[in-house]
Amino acid sequence: MKKRVESVLDSLAKCGGCIRRSNNDVTLPTSQLPLDTNNSNQGSYGDPHALRNHNMSHQPVRLHIQDRYVVMDNGIVQVTLSNPAGIVTGIRYGGIDNLLEILNRETNRGYWDLHWHPPGGKGIFDVISGTQFSVVVQTEEQIEISFIRMWDPSLEGKAIPLIIDKRFILLRGSSGFYTYAIYEHMAEWPPFEIGETRMTFKLRKDKFQYMAMADNRRRIMPFPEDRMAGKCQTLAFPEAVLLLNPKDPNLKGEVDDKYQYSCDNKDNRVHGWISFNPAVGFWKITPSDEFRTGGPFKQNLTSHVGPTTLAMFHSTHYAGKFQLLTVAAGEHWKKVFGPVFIYFNSAPNGSDPQLLWEDAKTQMMNQVQSWPYSFPASVDFQKPHERGSVAGRLLVLDRYMSNDYMLARGAYVGLALPGEAGSWQSECKDYQFWTTTDHNGYFVIRNVRTGNYNLYATVPGFIGDYRCDAAITITSGCNIEMGDLVYEPPRDGPTLWEIGIPDRSCAEFYVPDPDPQYVNRLFIGHPDRFRQYGLWNRYAEMYPDSDLVYDVDCCDYRKDWFFAHVVRRQADGSHTGTTWQIKFKLHRVDRNGTYKLRIALASATLAELQIRVNDPNSSKPLFTTGLIGRDNSIARHGCHGLYLLYNVNVPGGRMVEGENTLFLKQPRNNSPFIGFLYDYIRLEVPPPDVGASSSSQ
Repeated sequence: MKKRVESVLDSLAKCGGCIRRSNNDVTLPTSQLPLDTNNSNQGSYGDPHALRNHNMSHQPVRLHIQDRYVVMDNGIVQVTLSNPAGIVTGIRYGGIDNLLEILNRETNRGYWDLHWHPPGGKGIFDVISGTQFSVVVQTEEQIEISFIRMWDPSLEGKAIPLIIDKRFILLRGSSGFYTYAIYEHMAEWPPFEIGETRMTFKLRKDKFQYMAMADNRRRIMPFPEDRMAGKCQTLAFPEAVLLLNPKDPNLKGEVDDKYQYSCDNKDNRVHGWISFNPAVGFWKITPSDEFRTGGPFKQNLTSHVGPTTLAMFHSTHYAGKFQLLTVAAGEHWKKVFGPVFIYFNSAPNGSDPQLLWEDAKTQMMNQVQSWPYSFPASVDFQKPHERGSVAGRLLVLDRYMSNDYMLARGAYVGLALPGEAGSWQSECKDYQFWTTTDHNGYFVIRNVRTGNYNLYATVPGFIGDYRCDAAITITSGCNIEMGDLVYEPPRDGPTLWEIGIPDRSCAEFYVPDPDPQYVNRLFIGHPDRFRQYGLWNRYAEMYPDSDLVYDVDCCDYRKDWFFAHVVRRQADGSHTGTTWQIKFKLHRVDRNGTYKLRIALASATLAELQIRVNDPNSSKPLFTTGLIGRDNSIARHGCHGLYLLYNVNVPGGRMVEGENTLFLKQPRNNSPFIGFLYDYIRLEVPPPDVGASSSSQ
């Protein structure tokens, strides 16, 4: 077994890209057959030992209703749900009677859940159990079933005031099933706040040990027992443990933390698990981000030790209270979360299980191209013909970079609820639709639900956020042409110096090697070096006696700017705030002009940024943010959270000819995880028409 695992790992390390499949492998526009789909009329459920036979027609979808269970069956996969709760208790596929953990209670296998609280109240974790079961669609081609949980005033304080309708769909010839849910709050009901809602699957630990979420983020994972007392050492927080005596000795000495496998929404399309014997894959595919909150850069959990796979629809991770989904009294609110596709594939004996990951990526692309689906029965899920589109071109105008318009290449352009520029990153209640511009700045946002929106954008290489002033109303079948849109990023004068790249991330800065005692081997030599545990402690080791000093004339931000402005750990275990310095020279000073300091933060956590110029001991800083941020990105191994931009006026009278120093002080010190992740810093001199003495700078 060990040799086989090593062989598979070696093959996985070498593979890349998606495989091409013949037309015979596709029977439905939205659902692809597994790698080793069998004669479904024989009821083999993807048995990897059965022979492939695509000439046989797929058996009709069948629904079996029992007192305590409901079973959907298409001959490829069989899904069992509790009745009327709507908890997925069993999935039969690939020669495995149940892909879900049979040692768990039935309520702890496959379920929708949420974490909520009344305003000012304590948090409540709620596994959503239906109270009413009904059949929505039952034909030979499709089964759609519903599990509804109602609400009435007698449940106030006990259950979230929502009607929740959970739906499950199985199609003929499909190697997987779909699930979505409709949440509705009536205006006369009490208010509430949701911190998280998701779909969770707990898989069999004796089968699924290999996790995959990206070509360069996949590996053998620990067993859940490896995280138990006596088998591991709990580190700075419960999610992070050091494996001391794992079942797989190759994992000894590694750190495991579910947040190391977080992912931006824009990159979070497919992830899941592989069983080597038999060769079976379990995958969660999210074909669209429209129902996920927080925009394309919102980070969410994916899969982690359990083995657990999550379909995250909303969370406050990497944002804190600023992404709480708040519904007020007197407010009617309804939203459809999903559908997502739960896909299964298998490979015959002797084949390389790496094909399962490649096939899952191909299946993901098929699902994305088929969005929005036409088959969900709910009228609340708008079908393709009910939606509209928006197109245009985005240009950038920055007179101090070019007198001509610049093409906004690779920009993220999206529609979200009307608000201020950048408000989309904390918007939680409605739908968002995003795309990227092409090489010439053109964009098309397709399949937009009807409603009222603003158009927003963020452009790599430029600070700030764009918002089009014109309100956009989407109606069914509309194709709105916006023409040329021009973003003028914040700018007062020419750049004197800059640190970093304006891309809403700190990943370009210096990220140290982890402490050798606390390593996740997946991230050794990995582009996401920042995902290693304990990097916040490396700062004090690199700067034991004094804080970071950066000279713009000779320093390189890739080597000399620590990726996180953190506190310093003292010998007694306490922490103290830190003050970083930026040194630069001015040959002449415009004392009557105003210099502009732009500081873009990729994340902030319970921190304060104080700025002083040439006098570190002045009692009053030139500028302070006050206490900001709840992202917790430092502890959760992120390179960004919520984006913040500060524009600070620096009077010319504060500058001196020769060397100047900016002091960036973070004084808060009651946690090791307090601090900032900088995105980009720039100092602009006064514009030439303000002071002649500055014209040569």
